[in-house]
Amino acid sequence: MRTRPTLHWTPPPDLPPGTTDLRPVVDALGAGGVLVLSGAGISTESGIPAYRGEGGSLNRHTPMTYQDFTASPQARRRYWARSHLGWRTFGRARPNAGHQAVAAFARRGLLSGVITQNVDGLHQAAGAEGVVELHGSLARVRCLACDDVTSRRDLAVRLEEANAAFAPVAAEINPDGDADLSDEQVADFRVLPCAACGGVLKPDVVFFGETVPAQRIEHCRRLVSAASSLLVLGSSLTVMSGLRFVRQAAQADKRILIINRDPTRGDPLARTRVSLPLGPALSSVADALNLPVEGHRAG
Repeated sequence: MRTRPTLHWTPPPDLPPGTTDLRPVVDALGAGGVLVLSGAGISTESGIPAYRGEGGSLNRHTPMTYQDFTASPQARRRYWARSHLGWRTFGRARPNAGHQAVAAFARRGLLSGVITQNVDGLHQAAGAEGVVELHGSLARVRCLACDDVTSRRDLAVRLEEANAAFAPVAAEINPDGDADLSDEQVADFRVLPCAACGGVLKPDVVFFGETVPAQRIEHCRRLVSAASSLLVLGSSLTVMSGLRFVRQAAQADKRILIINRDPTRGDPLARTRVSLPLGPALSSVADALNLPVEGHRAG
């Protein structure tokens, strides 16, 4: 029997406190070969909330699971109505200083790769290349019947036409692009089938309770093996999809550094955790390395 996904993690009382000293991060990047693993925390300054921590969406919102989505037409209506509204805001998000700094590190050749748990595409929008989207991308839609992949923007146009009167006001937008709406607000929303075969459409993302494709995991494992160190940005590492790579790096005695405001499940394995907002922190690191960052000026 499939179990419900792990959504929360309670830090033990003996975790070491975070620091504000960025010198270990500067040193690691200066040496090169750094693999970045990013989470929702790097996108909060772009207006997309994190899942966890103070103000995190999981404090008020349970995300759609793969099991619920595939089993229930009502769940799919609720998801697509809320996601369609969220996409209007989510699709307008722009890279922030943190994304721009990561792209600058990559341009200088300091990174061996970027793995992101995010589905927002903001690393790529900032100019980072070869980003591994561990959990997929909201910019694509996949048919569960014929496996056809299409653009989310194209589906948004179709949904607008089919739901011309749909204009509710959402309380919040969540990291997965889902908006907080009541059942009454989504009751009349029309869900559209695959244009190619009439099958069920699903965003090309890994839902909670769904398995990351094995080939993608193996690719990430190879990146960890090839890296000199691992830099975690804005992830609580609550779920195993990201934590497994931190554990792999620790087993190989690689340097692990984390920048995250709150404690993470990877803290006991890390050389240091910097407790600072990511945008300013990464901008300061770029300044220390004399790297120009688009949209950022040294202070």
